Amino acid sequence: MSRLKIYDETRAGEPISVHSDHADIARELGAVGVRFEQWKASKPIAPGASQDEVVAAYRADIDRLMNQEGYQAVDVISLKPDNPDRAAFRQKFLNEHTHSEDEVRFFVAGAGQFTLHIGDKVYEVLCEQGDLIGVPDSTRHWFDMSESPYFVAIRLFTNKEGWVANFTGTDIAEQFPRMTPHRSTDSSSA
Repeated sequence: MSRLKIYDETRAGEPISVHSDHADIARELGAVGVRFEQWKASKPIAPGASQDEVVAAYRADIDRLMNQEGYQAVDVISLKPDNPDRAAFRQKFLNEHTHSEDEVRFFVAGAGQFTLHIGDKVYEVLCEQGDLIGVPDSTRHWFDMSESPYFVAIRLFTNKEGWVANFTGTDIAEQFPRMTPHRSTDSSSA
């Protein structure tokens, strides 16, 4: 179940509010400029589907965002718990950073946790299958995929080569909860 926890940046142990209704999550995130949508595939996606098959199943929504926001590239990334480089991949995103372009991810399968540091609040967003999150450029955030990652995600870019993490140098990410391993509830997807 998708979830949003909102914290005061100085109180990692006690959320100010918790939301699990998609409309509530979208409203809370929208108020701080973050896109949160639900997408449905236009046709079934078989486990192990190719990047082209995954993109084709969501083509209408992808094209809509590309037209609205000017994104130029799309790809699919997948990570499973048996990946020998999973710890290095996880560590790469665990510290607070920004990007010079939006970070847009749609979860075809599995889950990931984006934590956004906006103003004096921290927004912990557990994204699951069917969730799209659009983190605006220059937004301080970090991403966790857990020690046992499982996700298939569509990524949209303005400039794929320009996607570089600019680390803030703070330790705030270490103060907030990490993602616990996720169990997929739908094994029929990608």
